[in-house]
Order: sequence, then C-alpha cells, then structure tokens
Amino acid sequence: MRNTRLLLTTLVSIASCQASSPTATTGTTTGGTTGTNTGTTPTGGSVDASAIYAAFGGSGVVTRNGATVVVTSTNIPDHKSPYFQPTDARYEAYNGTNTRFVLNPNRIADQLLVYRITSTPAVAASVSATPLGPIGVTVNGVAIFNQYAGPNQPLTNEIDSFDQYGGHPQQTGQYHYHVEPLWITAKVGKGGLIGVLLDGFPVYGPLENGKTLVSSDLDALHGHTSATAQFPNGIYHYHVTADSPYINGTGFKGTPGTVGR
Repeated sequence: MRNTRLLLTTLVSIASCQASSPTATTGTTTGGTTGTNTGTTPTGGSVDASAIYAAFGGSGVVTRNGATVVVTSTNIPDHKSPYFQPTDARYEAYNGTNTRFVLNPNRIADQLLVYRITSTPAVAASVSATPLGPIGVTVNGVAIFNQYAGPNQPLTNEIDSFDQYGGHPQQTGQYHYHVEPLWITAKVGKGGLIGVLLDGFPVYGPLENGKTLVSSDLDALHGHTSATAQFPNGIYHYHVTADSPYINGTGFKGTPGTVGR
C-alpha cells in the first residue's frame, strides 16, 4: 500500500452528513444503544492485539506509549477517487457499479488526527455506543464511521455518494468508510484484516472459512470470537458485511480509546 499518514474526520451525506469533533469517544450517541455486553469472550480478559498494527506498514506513523498504540494519520486514501480535485493526479471519475451514484459537494483534504487505542483490548462490562465521526481506522489510514448519516439517520440516501472504493468525504474534506473498503479487500482478500476500532478489537472483511458472512451470522455488535490469521488462538473481532449495519452494530465490545488532533 502507498504511504498515507493516518487521520480522521467526521461525516457527510450528499446534502449533509453530521460532523463531530475528533475528541475522546464516550458512550453518548448516535444511533446505538448501551447495554450489558454478552458473548463468549470473558469480560475483563484481555488479549495482546499488537499484531494488528504490523498490517499498517508504511501507511502511517504507529508508535507505542506503554499499553497504548498511537496512530497518527493525514487520512488521505491510497487510492484514486472522484473526490479529489479534477486537476489532482489522484482524481478518477466514478467507475463503480451504482447507477444511482451522485457526487457530493465535498472534496478530500488533508487532516491531522491521532488515534490512541489500547494494545490489550478486553470485553467491557457494558456496551458503549459509537459516536458520529471516527470510530476506528483502516490499514490504509482512513477513518471508519458507523452506520449512520446523522443522529439515528440511516445511510439510505448517503450510500449513493460512496465512490467506487466505498468511501466519501464530509464537510471538512475528511474521507471515510461506512461500508466495506473495496480497495483494501481487493488487496488483502475478502477475509483479510482491514483495520481496528477504537476499542482495540480488529475488523476483518466479510469472508470467513469460505463463507461470506451477513449480519445475522454475527452478534448485536457485528462481531464474534474465533481464530483469525493474526490470532490463531482466537480473538473477538468485527466483520464488514454487505447488509446493515455494515461494520459495527450497537456499539463497542471493549472500552474505546480516543481520537484527537
């Protein structure tokens, strides 16, 4: 993957995706609910998830501060997009499969965000809802957003502004993915590691053990515990799916870290 230093933004729809400042993530928010965590991974039991960050390669600056991984990014995707200015060498006209595609008025711009994520994620006693804005970061340094265009607003119309790689920028030019990042899964495979959420648990593509997963195969948070390439002994992880909620369900499995400038 090309170098792309990592950074996060908030979101926009064709008319307007609500934006939020990249600050500490809390349990307040945007479409999710909070509640008791259930699942097969014991609450409080942590796992060393450092292997996630080897996949980031040269795409950003990844450092450690004790048990915290710090990822710094400019949030510029390492692929072309119709959301670059037409005079930019990275510009590429839309050539995807959505016949309803409509270019939103925003254009990709450099950001400067810093993710602070635990390297030893553990299942929290309760679920905290995801906020609007960045909820994680992909291996190519682009922000991951949740399944909402605004507070409790589904992506129904906003989906038609996603470029051929599954992303788009919001009002300040922050590019992000709400759905499968097709550029990444084309490179790492449909079952490959695509990123990490702020709680430190990894996110994988839709394929697992030869099966293309759908949301009903996963828990309410859009994940489950099983072995993966990076974690042969098993780890809780999220999957992207083609159906809603796409990447994350009702909130974080673990305790979220922060995102800031």
